Amino acid sequence: MRDTTLSPSCWLGLLGGGQLGRMFCMAAQSLGYRVAVLDPGAESPAASVADLHIAADYLDLTGLDRLAKLCSAVTTEFENVPADSLRVLSQNTRVSPTAESVAVAQDRSAEKQFIAGCGVAVAPHALIGGVHDLDNVPPELFPGILKVSRLGYDGKGQVHVTSSDEARAAFLHLGGVACVLEKKLDIDYEVSVVVARSYDGHCVTYPVAHNIHREAILSVSTVPAERVGAAVAEMSRQVALQVAQRLEYCGVLCVEFFVLRNGRLLVNEIAPRPHNSGHYTIDACVTSQFEQQVRVLADLPLGSTRQHSPAVMLNLLGDLWFANNSSQSVEPDWTRVLSHDCARLHLYGKREARPGRKMGHVTVVGQSQAQAEAGAREIAQRLGIAPW
Repeated sequence: MRDTTLSPSCWLGLLGGGQLGRMFCMAAQSLGYRVAVLDPGAESPAASVADLHIAADYLDLTGLDRLAKLCSAVTTEFENVPADSLRVLSQNTRVSPTAESVAVAQDRSAEKQFIAGCGVAVAPHALIGGVHDLDNVPPELFPGILKVSRLGYDGKGQVHVTSSDEARAAFLHLGGVACVLEKKLDIDYEVSVVVARSYDGHCVTYPVAHNIHREAILSVSTVPAERVGAAVAEMSRQVALQVAQRLEYCGVLCVEFFVLRNGRLLVNEIAPRPHNSGHYTIDACVTSQFEQQVRVLADLPLGSTRQHSPAVMLNLLGDLWFANNSSQSVEPDWTRVLSHDCARLHLYGKREARPGRKMGHVTVVGQSQAQAEAGAREIAQRLGIAPW
């Protein structure tokens, strides 16, 4: 055993209380670790299964000190945890990923510049620090999407614009904060690659996922991605590895890509954490992305990323609780899912359903990709959703 390997007698810490943290806790506990979650919410998916919940703001020094003293290593479950919190924790305990790695992904402007600096293509864009920057935007960037540089996710903080006048109005509507204006592209499809990198620089990647989004929220992930050619799949995998190495990243990282109709591959964004498109790994791979996150944090050997079953993952949004235009939320009939031989249901323990809120997911596995997809379509029909 390596000197830096943490035994199951150690506590692991987590910043963030969402569903990604919940699945991290479960993976860590299955390996014998206890987990302390720092999250300001009174109730959260991760806190409800953690061994300890420290109810404090992410910048609360008392809470951070308590977490650092208890835990031998700390990670994060979403990229908008303040990088300063990670810096404070790193003074007294092991932290992965580092504050510097997370800071790049927290800011679209920094992220675009970093990726371009790696020699990797990104969408044509302009950095908008103030309304006057829109005076110099090249007309070929329209139509485009104005995105806030920080704290945007799942389509939040984004406005489609067709002219500089619309961009000015959108900029003010978004609060006049720093933004990125990105050219709207002729996208054929989207893919993602989840990569894990250990402290010694060893990297592994999971199979490429083919993703379908609806209203900027992931709807379906299919793996293996049969629609994706071998050349695109290998190129996306190599780019993901390159990004992880250049960031000197330690942990689980997802790189999301656009594939244009002319076949060109562009990086859309990076997520310094396990990713929605990697949820299938729980049921279809030897080692899930969440167990991999635990392994990196505890400095255990990386697990096999081999996919043993073709899979289709369906996101379950809060809209499902409001079927038939009901004004009150109604718990769906989960027997429609659980009666299917190939389905695995994962609910996140969120007490309140809201339209657009991620409430859970279903992974359908099969002996073939056709069988998995047919099962996913059947379950979608049973639930009355149209994820495709």
